[in-house]
Amino acid sequence: MFIVIEGIDGTGKSTQAARLAEWLREQGREVVLDFEPTRGPHGMKLRESFTAGRLPAEEELALFLADREEHVAQVIAPSLAVGKVVILDRYYFSNMAYQGAIGFDPQEIRRRNEAFAPVPDLLFILDLDTDTALARIGGRGDETNEFEKREDLERCRGIFLSLQNEPFVRVIDASRSMDDVQEQLRRAVPAV
Repeated sequence: MFIVIEGIDGTGKSTQAARLAEWLREQGREVVLDFEPTRGPHGMKLRESFTAGRLPAEEELALFLADREEHVAQVIAPSLAVGKVVILDRYYFSNMAYQGAIGFDPQEIRRRNEAFAPVPDLLFILDLDTDTALARIGGRGDETNEFEKREDLERCRGIFLSLQNEPFVRVIDASRSMDDVQEQLRRAVPAV
């Protein structure tokens, strides 16, 4: 099973992904919990650019694609092939939202990714209004980046929500308690 957790910054993706992975392990499942961008060479270049200064948009998108292609080949596809559950904190839907917010065509980003990247069995979009997300971002002590501005987050949120009618997508109200959000995720995961 391939599960992706997405949403704008501040929705609790990392926390919920870790809790879901722990719960699935308690159910006896082998779980690979990972994130994008990765810690591989392309992903590290992206991570450095988030704090040292953004790369040109085309170069950034090319690095995301290269990082994901490597991630699919080295981690995602092999793990799924042997029956493991793969849970990702961010995937190509984040590129659709964040690069889409700066002018790229989200559907073209999707097409380019789906040429090599598997579509998840479940995509959880943790949805939160931008004011609450910004309050959470400010409360975690991180420096904000250029995508953590209200108008950018609103555009990203709109792109994420444009996916809500896909059969594999579940929109989860992330304004609820962490336990309530986790319970919604667990109820959506098929029993094995």
